[in-house]
Amino acid sequence: MGTVIDLLIEHDNPDPILAEVINRLKIYERRFSANNPDSELMAINQQAGIGSVVVHPDLYDLIKIGKHHSCALDSNLNIAIGPLVQSWRIGFNDAKVPSAEEIEKLLQLTNPQNIILNDEEQSVFLTEKNMLIDLGSLAKGYIADLIIAYLKTVGVTSALINLGGNIVGLGPVRHGEKKQWKIGIQNPILARNQYITTLAIFNQSVVTSGVYERSLEVAGQTYHHILNPKTGYPTDTDVASLTIRTDRSVDGEIWTTRLYGKSSQDILNALNQLENIEGIIITQKGEILFSNGINQK
Repeated sequence: MGTVIDLLIEHDNPDPILAEVINRLKIYERRFSANNPDSELMAINQQAGIGSVVVHPDLYDLIKIGKHHSCALDSNLNIAIGPLVQSWRIGFNDAKVPSAEEIEKLLQLTNPQNIILNDEEQSVFLTEKNMLIDLGSLAKGYIADLIIAYLKTVGVTSALINLGGNIVGLGPVRHGEKKQWKIGIQNPILARNQYITTLAIFNQSVVTSGVYERSLEVAGQTYHHILNPKTGYPTDTDVASLTIRTDRSVDGEIWTTRLYGKSSQDILNALNQLENIEGIIITQKGEILFSNGINQK
């Protein structure tokens, strides 16, 4: 999945359960990856402008969720952004800065309304040739939720899943007074493993988006990997990182992506109006802003 994964469970017989989790992670990678040409998602992209593709229910469900939030008013989430992501390739060895003409051309292929879903057939059709769905902003959260659901079915009551910074804590920690998982929040201005604060979770998820994760430097200018789906260029914001705590991990993915790119104050205002969505904003100047839900706790 292109990241380091940590799996921690408490169970009398953990080895076969962990083996099955790893097996499922490999299946999910082949299902949701936009970078593996043989993935189930890429079968849809390869038929763009040609025909619809019947897909696995999990893949259909995530695309449907992604389209809904991509079409929402003033959303910075767009699962049809694939052509731009593949052009910039930030985080890969062949990353480059596309020309303004190329970006303008690719923007024409990123309308999420051109993702046609058929609930009865569970099929997906991209109406324009060269369209590309990219679920990178959602897949880890969705996968984390699937893994937690599996762990519950086999009697695991305490677990910590870390899919490269997308974290879910199941049940109580078996040590400490409060029995909550304490998650370190990276200081986006400093080197890795330098934490600026911690966030406690219990049957909850923590998801962080930040411009510090991946970048490209060309001619003295740094380009980060979070693209503005409206301009095609890296998003311009005073926010260095946005961390969201939710009950479902996919919801954390949705809202970090929908909100990232807005000003810190606009994000804070939005978080304070969302139910069961709480967040921590760290600005480029190092200020820390907490939503009301976290302040109250």
